[in-house]
Amino acid sequence: MNLSKDTLLDMYYAMLRSRRLDERAWVLHRQGKIVFHISGMGHEASQIGAAFALRRGADWLAPYYRDLGLMLCFGLTPREFMLSLFGKQGEVSSGARQMPSHFGLRRANVISTSAPVATQIPHAAGIGLGIKMRGEDAVVLTCIGEGSTSQGEWYEGLNWAAVHKLPVICIVQNNQYAISVPAHLQMAVPNVADRAAAFGMPGVVVDGNDVLSVYRVIQEAADRARRGDGPTLVEAKTYRPVPHSSDDDDRSYRSREEVAEWKKRDPILMFKTYLEMQGQLTKEMNDEYEARVVAEVDDAQKFAEAAPYPNLEWAAGPVYADHTEYTIPNTQYK
Repeated sequence: MNLSKDTLLDMYYAMLRSRRLDERAWVLHRQGKIVFHISGMGHEASQIGAAFALRRGADWLAPYYRDLGLMLCFGLTPREFMLSLFGKQGEVSSGARQMPSHFGLRRANVISTSAPVATQIPHAAGIGLGIKMRGEDAVVLTCIGEGSTSQGEWYEGLNWAAVHKLPVICIVQNNQYAISVPAHLQMAVPNVADRAAAFGMPGVVVDGNDVLSVYRVIQEAADRARRGDGPTLVEAKTYRPVPHSSDDDDRSYRSREEVAEWKKRDPILMFKTYLEMQGQLTKEMNDEYEARVVAEVDDAQKFAEAAPYPNLEWAAGPVYADHTEYTIPNTQYK
């Protein structure tokens, strides 16, 4: 692994931007300005490490609802994220008809996400088949939480990818809880990656709080996929230090002591310490990054608050195919 100083600092900035946007979303919810938020806090290393290991713009992404960091790396702007939180006109994923963080970004090869969990896995396998049939030098990354690996779609999609040696990478961001259910009540094996043997593909466990370890593992999986050697299952062990969503009270199923212990391994704190020890990040640089991030977040919030809501008729939008051409307001998509 030979990453330049500039790349390492770009990774750190990407993690900061995701975290500060996420934190602002919680504040907006508590202020009653938005109705729902589902967080990616704690997952930044898993997502930014994966994003930097791919060829963004050429590779494909089938995300899940915690993938804010990945989406920002793939080209979602802070303004666009804020539009989704407020449900305003111009929201790029669904035209403001879907819940926030149900991501899609057509211009960046990010397919739309539906609310039922695990449904993106068969979609990723289908994209992988298309890549293989067209002979393209691309891979598709799909993401999921460990609780969603109990769903049948997960097994079906990965089995199909393995049988046909498709260029698919599935990263399971194991944050220890499927909403309120701990991992040991979701599966009888210690690791999700142990299940890879049943599909006939490699299964890799990685520290999901170590951005450089995730980068290395995903880069190896991508190289394998591009060679035609098929899919890889990656399990990134991490933790969400916040409730499952803004509608959840995590105090009912885990102790404050457990959360506090995991916060000591915060992925941003770990990477910041590493960069400082390597002499690549100074206090002055960090202060500059923080100020730049806050300016981006403030701008995005002001932009979204000032944006209009979609017209009522837009609720019926492009749901069924017909001869009418629909255009999402303020965007390039049709």
